[in-house]
Amino acid sequence: MRDLVRWDPFQELTYWHGDIDNLIDRFFGRSDGADQELAPWWPAVESFEKDGQYFLRMDLPGVDAKDVEVVAEDGFLVVRGERKNARQAEVKNYHYRETTYGRFERRMNLPKGTDTNRIAARYENGILEISMPLPAHLAQKKVPIQIEGGKADSSKAA
Repeated sequence: MRDLVRWDPFQELTYWHGDIDNLIDRFFGRSDGADQELAPWWPAVESFEKDGQYFLRMDLPGVDAKDVEVVAEDGFLVVRGERKNARQAEVKNYHYRETTYGRFERRMNLPKGTDTNRIAARYENGILEISMPLPAHLAQKKVPIQIEGGKADSSKAA
């Protein structure tokens, strides 16, 4: 028997986005992957906060660390690089190809007040992780909740 899986409507949008991309590729004659070198690609990114730090992680499979550049400029964090196809000369007749090669650039807003001198980047197993301290005004503060009238009245259950 199969397990129930919670439906995520946003995941459907991701599939729809891919379907539209494939439709456009086929319309412009890139269905065999031969022109994939010309198509831009955008590595997947996730961002989160943890222990007063802001993190960005970027999936860069097949990208050599020396081909990646991280720059903080004008309130943005810019990650540029290139995924090279070392086997292109060896393989001529692709049957199916979804992997995209070439240059990429991702530009993300830095939180206001970020100290760009304290941004750190680490690259391991095809994942680039960038961390920076959260500016003081963005750090989470726990707000105490005052309960008026003492204990909560459980006799008024609906």
